[in-house]
Amino acid sequence: MRWRCCSTGHLVLSCPGLPRLRAVSEELLVASRPELEHPILIAAFRGWNDGGQGASLATGYLAKLWDARRFAEIEPNLRWRTFTDLIVGFLKELQIELIISLGSLLADVPHTRPCPVTGSASDPELVERLGLSASRYEGPTGIVGVLHDACREADLPSASLWAAVPHYVSLTPSPKAALALCERLADVIGAPIDTTELGEAAENYSEQVSEAVAADPDTAAYIEELEQRADTLAEEADLPSGDALAAELTQFLRDRERDNGDDDVARGQ
Repeated sequence: MRWRCCSTGHLVLSCPGLPRLRAVSEELLVASRPELEHPILIAAFRGWNDGGQGASLATGYLAKLWDARRFAEIEPNLRWRTFTDLIVGFLKELQIELIISLGSLLADVPHTRPCPVTGSASDPELVERLGLSASRYEGPTGIVGVLHDACREADLPSASLWAAVPHYVSLTPSPKAALALCERLADVIGAPIDTTELGEAAENYSEQVSEAVAADPDTAAYIEELEQRADTLAEEADLPSGDALAAELTQFLRDRERDNGDDDVARGQ
């Protein structure tokens, strides 16, 4: 696993093998300690939480875009508690202000529609500030969930972004998922990300997948079902929620009561 620092003050973490650096501890190897101002860690892990390689493609793209330079690595084949403790300790030493993990998962979504991205955080203030959802997941987890839990215990703000990848093209690298993650990430961190190259790759990806599935009537019919489902969900998302309607009605009644009160005062005068 390698750490890179970019000129924008963000850290990018990804996980291929590297030549050994100077050993600071038995497991943590550091080449240099960068001077950082308000640093944010952007992390991705290969494996089951990298469906279609969407997350690792995104961090690789960011490392190249931001001219990130390597400054540390950690032995990935450690017991998960040791691994997590080392990472969290290093993050606190670097005074990281926010950790954002990127992930991509296989789902029943069509490649012909915008790639859905969900974001979550456990800290209520962070949820509100970044426009995310509160994390309520309970069940099996991997290193991403373990890391976020460790960050919470260490009072390190953290959030996660997940892109949905069509399960019927799970073995094909998905620049479309990487694009969606980078676009959502730009909103979260409040900094522009040039996604021109990813956008072109995403268009080619969609065209190639469409050509491949067109030869299989069953798959094409299945994708049409997914498209209809996605369109229905998009329409429902545009409708105001019950809570929003209730809040709007309450405000309307309050405004009307205030207006009636003003009229009564005017008549009394």
